[in-house]
Amino acid sequence: MNAIDNSKMQKNDISLGELMSILSGAEDSPLVFYYDGQPVKPGYHVTEVKAGQFSALDCGANPEAWSEIFIQVWDIEEDDCTHMPAGKFDAIIRKVTQHVKLDDSAKLTFEVSDGVKPMQLYCAAVPTLRAGAVHVDLSPRPASCKPRDRWLAEQAQTSTCCGPSVGKSACCA
Repeated sequence: MNAIDNSKMQKNDISLGELMSILSGAEDSPLVFYYDGQPVKPGYHVTEVKAGQFSALDCGANPEAWSEIFIQVWDIEEDDCTHMPAGKFDAIIRKVTQHVKLDDSAKLTFEVSDGVKPMQLYCAAVPTLRAGAVHVDLSPRPASCKPRDRWLAEQAQTSTCCGPSVGKSACCA
């Protein structure tokens, strides 16, 4: 049995390549991540960037395989700091690529903690430029049932493609 390409399951997540492409046009702008309804503190650090290749068996006994990149953010405040410029974030990622192979199309997960609370996993929305800063909303990465997710995606595609039949098939090609 062939492994399922799980990258197509996460349409609301942006990839590392998409994030970096958007940030390249705003190198001097502060990069502000938002999670749990609040912005990261101005002294936040990117403490780790790691890449992984995963193989698994889902709850429907389907083989799964995907690449994932994790960016760890330590949400602390330091004296006289401002939010990291997008160009500095880009430089960190470029430095990592000198030592670790990063797949630009891989699923992107942010690990965020203030050093006190446990680390939480987040996915990133498309960055927006507001008030001279790049804003990236992070939303909690929920657990899911991949067979159910695939079935729901198929149902959504059928409902957007097909309308009520009037004497002949109304499905689009």
